[in-house]
Amino acid sequence: MPRWTERRLAMLREMGVQHFWPTDETEPEVAVMPAPQPAVGPVSVQPLAPSPSPPVRSGARMPTPAAAAAPAAPVVLGPRPEGVATMDWAALRDAVSNCQACTLCQTRKQTVFGVGHPQASWMLVGEAPGEQEDRQGEPFVGRAGQLLDRMLHAVGLTRADAPREQQVFIANVIKCRPPGNRNPQPEEVAQCEPFLQRQVQLVQPRLILAMGRFAVQALLKSTEPIGRLRGRVHDYQGVPLVVTYHPAYLLRNPADKALAWDDLCLAQEVIRQS
Repeated sequence: MPRWTERRLAMLREMGVQHFWPTDETEPEVAVMPAPQPAVGPVSVQPLAPSPSPPVRSGARMPTPAAAAAPAAPVVLGPRPEGVATMDWAALRDAVSNCQACTLCQTRKQTVFGVGHPQASWMLVGEAPGEQEDRQGEPFVGRAGQLLDRMLHAVGLTRADAPREQQVFIANVIKCRPPGNRNPQPEEVAQCEPFLQRQVQLVQPRLILAMGRFAVQALLKSTEPIGRLRGRVHDYQGVPLVVTYHPAYLLRNPADKALAWDDLCLAQEVIRQS
């Protein structure tokens, strides 16, 4: 398989980093395919008919055969917290911690609100917490989180304490872990949606990076696969949005890391033009 181009390697060396994935002799080299010229500007997305088979959440572990065969338990909905659209950060965090709008509240260890600069230029949106996120109360931990940190480092960004222009804000579409890391159900996404909408309004990012199928579907209201949506700029409530793969998916499909790198380059271009 072709190796990385010298131009891309030189670019990363100039930034003081190597590839945003570990060098591993057992992992095949990844060719960086030239990305098509992006059309920077809002793109309207027409939803397609739902797929007859439900997709597997790209950020989740594969369910066990027993879990896959068992029918999903019905979602029992409770009342949403009131006044979310006008809450400040403190009130919003408290509302998420005490939310009982669906049955996920019964199995969570803790909610996963989000981390980062409250007025970051970049806002990253993932899918739903997994087991480690549920334990630690922070999005993107474990191997997927380590890969995400390397990806951010490669473009001069971090989730750690840093000036606003270098720090990101990271949140999930769902604030509670679905049992067994199953896919979030549409009713759960709908109940949790006001929290994410308010986070976007408070952060006022210059760019949203949507990572993973369920994050993309929730934000763009589209059932198109990520492969058809990436490589161009979309719009979420007036904010430019770039689609990319979830880091957990990239761990299972390392050949697509080159595509994720192109998505980061597109996001950087959007920031420069804004």
